[in-house]
Amino acid sequence: MSSIVAIVGRPNVGKSTLYNRLIGKRQAIVDDFSGVTRDRMYGACDWNGKKFTVVDTGGFVRNSDDIFEAAIRNQVEIAIEEAEVLVFMVDVTTGITDLDEQMARMLRRTDKPVLLAVNKVDNHARLLEANEFWSLGFEETHFLSSITGSGSGELLDAVTDKISDEEPEELNIPKFAVIGQPNVGKSSFVNALLGEERNVVTNIAGTTRDSIHSHYNKYDREFLLIDTAGIRKKNKVHENLEFYSVMRAIRALEESDVCYLMIDATLGVEAQDMSIFRLAVKRNKGVVVLVNKWDLVKDKETNSARDFEKKIKKKLAPFNDVPVLFISVLERQRILKAIDAGLKVYESRRSNIKTSVLNDTLLPLIEHYPPPAARGRYIKIKYITQIKTYYPAFAFFCNHPEHIKPAYRNFLENQIRKHFDFTGCPIGIFFRDK
Repeated sequence: MSSIVAIVGRPNVGKSTLYNRLIGKRQAIVDDFSGVTRDRMYGACDWNGKKFTVVDTGGFVRNSDDIFEAAIRNQVEIAIEEAEVLVFMVDVTTGITDLDEQMARMLRRTDKPVLLAVNKVDNHARLLEANEFWSLGFEETHFLSSITGSGSGELLDAVTDKISDEEPEELNIPKFAVIGQPNVGKSSFVNALLGEERNVVTNIAGTTRDSIHSHYNKYDREFLLIDTAGIRKKNKVHENLEFYSVMRAIRALEESDVCYLMIDATLGVEAQDMSIFRLAVKRNKGVVVLVNKWDLVKDKETNSARDFEKKIKKKLAPFNDVPVLFISVLERQRILKAIDAGLKVYESRRSNIKTSVLNDTLLPLIEHYPPPAARGRYIKIKYITQIKTYYPAFAFFCNHPEHIKPAYRNFLENQIRKHFDFTGCPIGIFFRDK
C-alpha cells in the first residue's frame, strides 16, 4: 500500500512549487497570489526505492477573507489523520506568523512524523534568518529552496526514512476498491454485497470514515473488498469533503487491483469523478464504472441507459473500453453482475498473450499501417512482446523508438484492444531499441 505524504502550510509559502519538484512535473498552478492552487493536487513520487503519493493541500482552501484560518485548520486535521508523513512548510522571507504558530501547535500534538521545511532559503543571509524557525519546536527542520531545488534531496531522504516498508501480500485473491464521491452509495453497495450492515449508512455525505477490508466468499466468487467505512464526526461533515474523498480514494486505490468507480445517475459524471478515474488509470488499476440510483432517473424514454453510457464513455476517452453497469443498490438490481464485471477485469489484467500470437496478429497490421517517417527516417517495428508486470504492458522493438508519435501509440493500443480482451484495463506501451 502506498503511503501518503501531505504538504501543509499557510497560503503562498511555496507548497505547490515543492510539490512540482517532488513529483518531477509542473502540474500545480504556481503564482504569487495566495490561494491560487485550485485543483486537487496529488501525484506519485519514487525516491530511494520507495513509492509514495504526495498531496499538495493548498488546493483545498476556498473563499474566505480571514486568510482561510478555519478552512486551513480543518485541512490540517484531515491531513494529520490521513497522511503517514507531514511536511510543514514555512517561508523565511516573512518569518514566523500567527498562522504558522497555530498550525505548529496542531502538528506538535500528533504522533505522526512532522518535517519542518523552511522555504526560500537561497542565500547565506536567509540561512541565518531561518534559524528562528527552530523555536517552533520541531526536531527535524530542513532549510531549502523549492524553486532552485537546493535541500529538496535531503528532505526526500528524511521523508523516505519515515515511510514504512510495504508489507507482504497476505491473500492471493482479487482486491476490489469501491471509490467515488461522498454519498453516491458506496457503503450501501458494500452492505448489499455482504448482506450485513457492515457500514453505517446515512444520507449525510461523508459518513464513511476508515478503510476496512471485507472478505467476500459466496456463490463461487472470492475477493477482498476495500471500503472506507465508519462514522465521521458531525461537525466535520460539510467541511473539506472533496479533499477528504480524494485522500480516501488514494488510500483505497493503492491497495486494489480493480476499482469500482461509483457515480450518481441523477448527477452524471462530475469533475471529481474524472479526477478519481484519472488517478486509477495513472496507477494502472482496472476500472468498472457503476452508475447507481438508476431507479431514480426520471423520463427514461429520453434518458436511455445507452445514451447515458455513450456520454460517460465520451468523457472517459481515449480509455473508453471500460465496463459501465447501471445498478440500484437500494433495489439490489444487478449487484452480482457488478461482481462478475470486476472479476472479468481482474482476469483480463492478469492475462498473458504469447509472443508468437502477438507478432502474428500485430505485425501484418503494422506493415499495412507503418509508423510515419520522422526527419526522413523510416521507422520499422520488428518484434513485439508482453512485459512481465502487474498490468498489461507491451514492448515494441524498433529502429527509432524516440520518433514514434503519441497518435501511433494510440493506434497500437486500439489494435491490441480490438484483438485481445483487455476490457477495463489500462495498457502500457513502450518502444525499445531493437
